[in-house]
Amino acid sequence: MELTKVRLQIAGSNYVISTTDSESYVHELAERLDKDMKDILESAPSASVTQAAVLAALDYLDELQKSTGSVDNMRRQIKDYLEDAANAKSEAADAKRQVQELQRQLEQIRGSQA
Repeated sequence: MELTKVRLQIAGSNYVISTTDSESYVHELAERLDKDMKDILESAPSASVTQAAVLAALDYLDELQKSTGSVDNMRRQIKDYLEDAANAKSEAADAKRQVQELQRQLEQIRGSQA
């Protein structure tokens, strides 16, 4: 994929980054970061831009860790459901074979009584 240069403004500073992501996506990220940093700076006026960036980064890492944990949990659940489904399918096939065998035996018994 082709690299694109994107101009951003975050917390009053200008940046130019190269990315393979779409320009609109990168702008959305920058807008969120800018808003989050402004919120931090408004709630803690003595904080520096660097401190606001670190606090925002910690918040994003927290979101990432929790999301990753949720995804891992869903994967485990799906794996368990697939194993349960495979076991149920196997049990159903066994039950079907047993029914067929019992039907065959019943037909033999009925045939020998005739």
